[in-house]
Parts: sequence; structure tokens; C-alpha cells
Amino acid sequence: WIDDGDKACKSFSHNGGQQAAHNAAPHESATAPYPHAHALSDYVRSRITNREEPYYVLLDEVQYAISDEEMRGEEPPRLYGVLNGLLRMRNVDVYVTGSNSKMLSTNVMTEFRGRGDEGIQVEADGKVYTGKNLIIATGSRAFVPPIPGVKEGLASGFVMTNREALALKELPRRLAVIGGGVIGLELAAYYGVVGCETTVIEMMPKIAGPIDDEISALLQKGYEKDGMKFCLKSKVVRIDADGVVYEKDGREEKVLCDKVLLAIGRKPVADTCGVENLNLVVERGAIKVDECCRTNAVNVYAVGDCNGTSMLAHSAYRMGEVAVNTILGKKDRMRYKAIPSVLYTNHEVACVGMTEEQAKAAGIDAVTVKLPMAYAGRYVAENEGPVGIAKFVFDKKYRTLVGAHVMSNYSSEFILACAVMIEKEMTVDAIREIVYPHPSVSEIIREAAFAVKL
Repeated sequence: WIDDGDKACKSFSHNGGQQAAHNAAPHESATAPYPHAHALSDYVRSRITNREEPYYVLLDEVQYAISDEEMRGEEPPRLYGVLNGLLRMRNVDVYVTGSNSKMLSTNVMTEFRGRGDEGIQVEADGKVYTGKNLIIATGSRAFVPPIPGVKEGLASGFVMTNREALALKELPRRLAVIGGGVIGLELAAYYGVVGCETTVIEMMPKIAGPIDDEISALLQKGYEKDGMKFCLKSKVVRIDADGVVYEKDGREEKVLCDKVLLAIGRKPVADTCGVENLNLVVERGAIKVDECCRTNAVNVYAVGDCNGTSMLAHSAYRMGEVAVNTILGKKDRMRYKAIPSVLYTNHEVACVGMTEEQAKAAGIDAVTVKLPMAYAGRYVAENEGPVGIAKFVFDKKYRTLVGAHVMSNYSSEFILACAVMIEKEMTVDAIREIVYPHPSVSEIIREAAFAVKL
């Protein structure tokens, strides 16, 4: 919690909560300075296993050696040490409480009478903390569907979520991945690279969820070239002891495997730590919030995955800032039209804004410029094999960029430039006047700005 004279808040913390505590800590009241923050987390813990051999992660031809405890622990100890250090530098006290912290009361004050007034109470490590404002950042958990055999498989270790998949001690020879979204594809791509025979089972007719259809098809083609198999338009009906049974075109088929990765999505955590005692409005399992991350309960905020609006870590960081600014009386709000999303495989896929189909559905007179990444000299110099593509969606009426969708290495780095252009509603003329470094992969943005016909 953050106690700032006549303003105070508690933070149940993952990414959003940590950012909220980090941002709120420097602020203090002119009459009663008390610049301390307590970030209460139900998840900060780590598992360490002693081994002498390092693990290696391949990333763009670079090999990084990682110690065993960092590779297989649930949360890397060194990472949490750095996070704790940064928070403490800003006068934030971090309490590692496991899953034992719980909310004690729902007495939310509608008026602030000073730091001593009764507020929301949180018990952690046998102590009770009181705050005037509450920021809930309980995150999300892997969604476990009611498929026959799933619970038994999870209990035996045959079925894994993304967490268990990152803690394996031995590489499975055959891996079946249920779900062709971001998490499933990133882990499937990794296991495929290290030599695992990987099959992805997806109910939809394409992979990677809402990304551009053409990019989805090219991505799948590249995966298949690397040996990955796909079963699309396929519904999993049960999990046996030796594989996954799915239904396609009215027929049942089976993928034999040594491990099953369950990766069909995340579910907001809105039922932990006694949060339900606040009588919050919950829709489809997520805590309902407004553009300032306020819930229906006075002085109670929800940030990150638990509110279900944009389930991305970088969105949670921004939500934490918005919540704290609102508590401090600063005008701020969440905007969602230019939040980038990235699929971290090889090639990377980075997207921001709308596809052409989405733009037209919103009533925008849209036009798309599609360019091969070969237009960027650095891309040509550093890549062999299939050429990536970039698609830029423009609003013809206002001459602005409304969407960018790129399959290319480094796309996660320069998609931010597209996000800024969309957020600031920059015109094509303004985009053309920007000087791009040469040679760089980002020059594809300049090429698109000059290629578009409006």
C-alpha cells in the first residue's frame, strides 16, 4: 500500500502492481510526508535446483548461457533480486507472502480524513495493513478447459501449462500443443528448434489468433518447413495416457506424444486474496474497470490481466501508472488503439492497430500497402530463406496510419514507431518527413509511406 498523507493505496502485485508501487513511491504529501509503499504479492517465489551444467537459449544466432535455477525455476531469483532492489531504491518495501495474504474488510472510505482513517485492510505475514485506495493486480492463470483427461494429465505431469513447460528437466521426443495462439506457438517453436517433434492442434482455421490472415498463413508455412505439424479446424475431445484425441470433419484422430502442452489462453484472476469480498462487478471472469482502471467500488482499482481489457505485460505497466496518477489527482486514462503485440518466434510478428478488415468494419475508408521486407537493405543482408512482409493500413480520409502488421526480425523493436504514429494520428506527410537510420529494418515504414496512394 502507498500511504501519502491523505492518499493511500495497497497493491496486490504482478507487473501492474510493481509498476504502480514504483510510480507512487516518490510522491509525498506536503503536510504529512510518508513516502513508503508496500507491494504485497501472492506470487513472488522461486524454485532452485542445483546442477552444474548451464542451459542455453538460442536467439537470433546468439547463444546465451543461463544457470539451471534461472532456466527451470518458476521465477528467476536474480530477476526478482533486481526488481526488489529497484523498488527498494524508491522506498518501496516488498513483502513476499506466498499465497497466504488475504483481504480482511471491505470498509472503503468515501472521504479522506487523514492517514489514520479506517480503510481497506490486508493481512500479510501476520500483519494487517490499511490503505485508503486499493490497486488489485492479481494477474491471470492458464485456462483449463473441461476436456476429459485434462485434470488427470495435469496431476500426473503428462499435461503441462506454460509454467511446467519452462521447468522440464528432460526434452520430450514428441510434444502435442493444444492451442495455436501466442503462447502455444512461441513454446512450440522453441521445442521444435531444440529437436522435439511438435504438433499444434487448433480449433480455428488459422494460427496466431487475430493477426492478419496473410501473415498467419506465411508464419504457418515457415513453421511447417521447420518440421512443425498443424491440425487446424480440430476440436480436442479427450486426452488419453499416450496422446490427444481430436475431432475433425466428423472423424476422430489421435496425436501420439510424450507430453501435452495446454495453451488455449489465460483466465483473469478475480477470485483470490479475498477480492470477492469487495463486491466488485465481474464480467466474463474479469474485474470491470473504466478508462482510469477504477472498479465499481470507490477507491478500488484493478490493473493488468485481472481486468481482462488488454492481457499484455506492457499494458499492465501502463495501467499501473494510470491508476496511481488517478489516485494522485493527475488527469490520465488508458487508451487501447495503439498497444503493440508481438509473437516472439523466428521470424517475429509484431502488430499494432487495426487490420484492413477491422478498419472497414469500423467504417473507415482504408487502404493497405503491402511490401516485402526485402525493401529494407539490412533485412536482406541478415536473412536467408523466405522473405518476411509488412502491411500498413491507412485511413484515406484523414491520411493517417491506423494499423501495422509485420513479419520480420527486429519487428518488435520498430513496431513502437508505428504505435506512436497511430497514437499521435500522424499524417502520411509527417511520416515521410521523418529521417530513418540507414541501413535499418525500420526503413520499411518510410517505404510504405511513400508507396501509399491516398
